[in-house]
Amino acid sequence: MKKLTLILMILVSVLSFGAEVAGVEVAEGMKVGEKELKLNGAGVRKKAFLSLYVGSLYTENRVEDSSRAVEGDEEMSVELHIVSGMISNDAMREAVEEGFDASTTVEERAVLNERIEGFIEVFNDEINKGDRFTFNYLPDAGVEVYKNGIHLTTVEGLDFKRALYGIWLGDKPADKNLKKAMLGR
Repeated sequence: MKKLTLILMILVSVLSFGAEVAGVEVAEGMKVGEKELKLNGAGVRKKAFLSLYVGSLYTENRVEDSSRAVEGDEEMSVELHIVSGMISNDAMREAVEEGFDASTTVEERAVLNERIEGFIEVFNDEINKGDRFTFNYLPDAGVEVYKNGIHLTTVEGLDFKRALYGIWLGDKPADKNLKKAMLGR
């Protein structure tokens, strides 16, 4: 009986996180609004063979279709765990700006520009290895932005969520392998 209890305790401790990616223990789930979300998938954003961050997608129900992840008007979350000390706030702002350029048309960008500029300000402070950015989407509120669990801002609109999530999950993602991993493929 003691062996069975020990085995169960080990299994529970192993299953308390969804995956380990690039040394980051990715949570198996999170609560966003009133919904319990599950880890859909997680992967590493790489550039020139350098691991920059672990990106994770959380959804209520499994999502393998990128358009559903980007377009869906339902609670979901994208989380970025910084794994490189090489990421500066300037580099992150520039990368996010480029991501928005890739995920929007000129017309969409014109409509979203003020909200995008406000959002990019969350990267004004120093970024360190181990920092965690969380972008929770709630249909009635917009995208809640957190750094290391501290709420920084909320950006309204499904159109903004589409542009933001499009950075990682859209037709021109920042990293195709990360997109596949976040979609659980």
